[in-house]
Amino acid sequence: MGTESEIPLLDFRKVNGVTLEEGSEGWKEMSKKVREAFESHGCFLLLCDQIPNDLRGQIFTDMKSLFDLPEETKKKFSGAKAYRGYTANSHVIPHCQSFGIDDALKPDTTENFTNLMWRQGNPTFCETLSSLTSKTRDLSTLILKMIIEGFGLPQQYILDVEELNNSNDTRMTRYQLPKENKDLEIALVPHTDKGTLAVICHNEVQGLQVLPKTGEWVDVIIPPNGYIVLVGDMLKAWSNGRFQAPTHRVVTKGDKERLAFILFTVPKEDMTIKVPSELVDDENHPLRYRPFKYEDFIDFHYSTRTEKGVLEEFAGL
Repeated sequence: MGTESEIPLLDFRKVNGVTLEEGSEGWKEMSKKVREAFESHGCFLLLCDQIPNDLRGQIFTDMKSLFDLPEETKKKFSGAKAYRGYTANSHVIPHCQSFGIDDALKPDTTENFTNLMWRQGNPTFCETLSSLTSKTRDLSTLILKMIIEGFGLPQQYILDVEELNNSNDTRMTRYQLPKENKDLEIALVPHTDKGTLAVICHNEVQGLQVLPKTGEWVDVIIPPNGYIVLVGDMLKAWSNGRFQAPTHRVVTKGDKERLAFILFTVPKEDMTIKVPSELVDDENHPLRYRPFKYEDFIDFHYSTRTEKGVLEEFAGL
């Protein structure tokens, strides 16, 4: 296993006196910290009270029941896009099972999924999934607005934020324990996220690792009741490469099963990812990426199965 990382820890908790009203001094100060964290690490650890801890606890109780359903039941949930629907033991996630749900904010989406898994229904699970998705999306929207503030960009770029945060992929994942006589197993292969942002919480079982410039994997220790927020390739491109999109993976060890809830914020498919002119400086920050459509990037990624350097290969100048 790698050494522990030094990822910045940001505290959004109102109970600690943090004020995040837009335009306030607290807002401006935290926006600067978000920008600096994304520039230096491409991610940050987060403590916040926007999402109740009991809601987090309930989702993991419900997820255990979900993943314990018969395999034939879980396979009923399919998706047209990659890693949507039910996925198990694929080449990318070789030792885990995952449900990917598009637009779980829509009540009928969550209800239809729940009724597909439980013929008799499961109102508690349905409400928990919908509520946690909604609150996590609000959190990601807040962070994206902070980026505009952190860069000192005109408010017109809020429209970019809205398009970068157009839809969501809610992901629930169970990572399998290592095989007998194995100390460690790679459950999710090294990759960068292809969307805008990812907000991750888990059931207090660690396993996430990031690969910094040193080239040695380091452990990410998410604090109790905390989150990690990671930059995806689309936010890296939009920021002209000022933000890092960290390569990361998941390893499993020990005898405690890891469960993770992830909200990926995803751009509008026909959105043109274009670097704001304010982030281009011929001397220090020359333009790194040509404008491109998100859907074209995704098509290129999945048709070539390119992982390392895919953004540079597709849109780099």
